[in-house]
Amino acid sequence: MSRAGRGQDALTLLRRAEHVLFAALLAIGAGEAWADGGHRVAVLLTTLAVAAWYAVGMALSRRAAGVRMALLWLVVLTAGWTALLALSLSFVWLAFALYLLCLQLLPPRAGLPGVAALTAIAVAAAGAHRGGLDSGTVLGPVFGAAVAIVITAVYRRLRRESEARAELVRELTRAQERLAATERREGILAERERLAREIHDTVAQNLSSIILLLRSARDAADPGPQLEIAEHAARGALEDTRRLVRALAPAELTGRSLPEALARAVADARHFGVEARFVVDGETGPLPTPVAVALLRVTQAALANVRAHARAATVVVTLAFQPAAVRVDVADDGVGFDPRHPAASPSSGTGLGLSAMSSRLAEVGGMLVVESTPGEGTAISATVPLPVTGAAGAPAVASPAGEAVRTPGTSSVAAGEARP
Repeated sequence: MSRAGRGQDALTLLRRAEHVLFAALLAIGAGEAWADGGHRVAVLLTTLAVAAWYAVGMALSRRAAGVRMALLWLVVLTAGWTALLALSLSFVWLAFALYLLCLQLLPPRAGLPGVAALTAIAVAAAGAHRGGLDSGTVLGPVFGAAVAIVITAVYRRLRRESEARAELVRELTRAQERLAATERREGILAERERLAREIHDTVAQNLSSIILLLRSARDAADPGPQLEIAEHAARGALEDTRRLVRALAPAELTGRSLPEALARAVADARHFGVEARFVVDGETGPLPTPVAVALLRVTQAALANVRAHARAATVVVTLAFQPAAVRVDVADDGVGFDPRHPAASPSSGTGLGLSAMSSRLAEVGGMLVVESTPGEGTAISATVPLPVTGAAGAPAVASPAGEAVRTPGTSSVAAGEARP
């Protein structure tokens, strides 16, 4: 655990300790007042009212209420404590918890006068109940106030250090992200430069030769072997282009279609003890390489999640060819999760895999749909639109890129999906 995390845990523990301290002092005071036998009904009702009002303050703190609301809550709580003091001196030590609250809720310039006022109320109440003041009556609340001031000073210093560490961690994270983005950009530029050189030295040179040969053959009375040489150069350019495409395509798609590559990925999943099935729906056909690569990688990532996190017995992968799109569905009968908070459960991993899938599909205009409910399995659908012929015969592409997440409780599954 980082230092910033330990600091936050310490602050949380301190706040909880303050709640326990207030409840304990209130309960002890009520018990002693009840044992004294005086004003029992009034003591009981006032104690319950003060406890309820303190609970209201705890609820407001979780909602980050404004300063005015916090001050109003503290004033009412102090009034309730004063009423308890009027009924029984047993509640005098509740002042220590109020010291801490006063120093935390009030601005520094008002905190110390507030503690002094609370101390005066405690001393005055003790003197009224005992018929006079003595050293114990005065020094007890004063020492309590001094201890509260020291504790609050330590608390504020710890909070400042925790916030500074958290900001340092955030800045370090941002610097790492900037460095990673720079490295990615440099890698992309280097790869583009390499591809540009490859295309220039192979395809572009052959195409230039073809153009020159065809021009020469057009102007010559007898083309002779020039057309044959141009054809040979064209075949070379085609082979170079295919070689570049093969270099960019994943090994799983080398010499295989997408259905064959997915069938192999599903077969590999069976080696991990999962009953995996592969279904092809619709009439298969050739796909653009970027689309095939995106769907293959998304399927592999989904199957990896099934193996690592889902604890599923069965998973079904469906490849559906539609008139205007191609879709891959991965459905399992595992433990499921809340798609809105993918990292909330230890079994759900970090949640970064879903973002990576969505980003990969967005590059080819696709969309990711995640449907899951804790305890009821998960279904992931990746859809990529394909060029279709519009009414006027012009090609058109449907469906914007993005990610849709279906929240827990829904049960609908995309058409054509086989779910175990």
